[in-house]
Amino acid sequence: MLEMLRTKIAAGERLVRSDGEAVLTTMPLTELGAMANRERFRRHPAREVTYVIDSNPNYTNVCNIDCVFCAFYRHEDEPGAYTHAVDEVLEQIGWAVEQGATTALLQGGVNPALPFEYYLDVVRETVARFPTLTPHFWSAVEIQGMAEVSGKSIREVLEALWDAGQRTIPGGGAEVLASRVRKKLGIKKGGPEAWLDVHAAAHEVGFWTTATIMYGSIETPTEIVEHLDRMRALQDQSLTLNEATRADQPGAFTAFIPWSFKPGNTPLEKIRPIPEGPATYLRVIAASRLYLDNVDHIQASWFSEGKKTGQVALHWGADDFGGTLFEESVHAEAEFVNTVTVAEIRELIREAGFAPVQRTTLYEHLPETPLETIAQHAPRRAGHGAF
Repeated sequence: MLEMLRTKIAAGERLVRSDGEAVLTTMPLTELGAMANRERFRRHPAREVTYVIDSNPNYTNVCNIDCVFCAFYRHEDEPGAYTHAVDEVLEQIGWAVEQGATTALLQGGVNPALPFEYYLDVVRETVARFPTLTPHFWSAVEIQGMAEVSGKSIREVLEALWDAGQRTIPGGGAEVLASRVRKKLGIKKGGPEAWLDVHAAAHEVGFWTTATIMYGSIETPTEIVEHLDRMRALQDQSLTLNEATRADQPGAFTAFIPWSFKPGNTPLEKIRPIPEGPATYLRVIAASRLYLDNVDHIQASWFSEGKKTGQVALHWGADDFGGTLFEESVHAEAEFVNTVTVAEIRELIREAGFAPVQRTTLYEHLPETPLETIAQHAPRRAGHGAF
């Protein structure tokens, strides 16, 4: 079976689910890395690795979804619960811009006390006040929450966000797109279709989005491959739609981003107290590169897996090193913290044997921002405001 798989990969044939399982469980790790690396250089021949200067602030940690893997959320009446007013959110974003950020990935809990206009105001004000920054806002479940409080359809919510000035959407909240896993981890989020439907509608409107996986909780290798297969099928659908309609705003997945579950301070901590190790992460990175033949970029995560593992992943099929994440709270609540400066992220890429290339949210290359123009402050965590 492995010899047939080697031949198939060498010929550039599309993998099926059984192939994906073999990649994840049977193929020797170093051989798998070499195969994924060849595919990476076939798609991106230059010895370059992209990165983005960004921050990941949060506007609220109040949430009614109650995911069992999450250490971040609070109920409204719990100690530590917060919701920032629009101006407070803009203060966080302005701080990121001062650090040199060109992207802000804004996410939070699903807080039913927030009216839909709140989200539109955040987008409008961000676009108006910080024209050099891309508002990369709201995960799929937050967009579902907006639909519920507004009485609008998912499509209508997305069109309103588009009209407010937003153009990209992050891929968080997918976890593993298998019905059993979604039901166990966050039944209120809905099955795999709930996440997929939001991104399918976003692509139809014209948004570019990212795709993610959070593995290492309760899923099996079969369910990881099911997740990859669902992602690939939606990308096929979106790319076909773009080609058929030749829309002025074609949308699809720009990149796939795997990271491992962090159990600290979560209800799952007793079940899975030790996170998955680097070998599993490298298998998932390589499998992603080989299976997702219609997604341009695979992102290595120095942040979630550690800087050295992130560097190694650049030789296992990844071509992007993620962002600087000047501000982050979700992993911090799970007692997992990594930080990096712009200078360090460039040096980490060079140490791994590549040339660092600064990019936008849409993977367009940018001139390198001079370090002397970036305020060098320590990363911070979001404060607790009130709405």
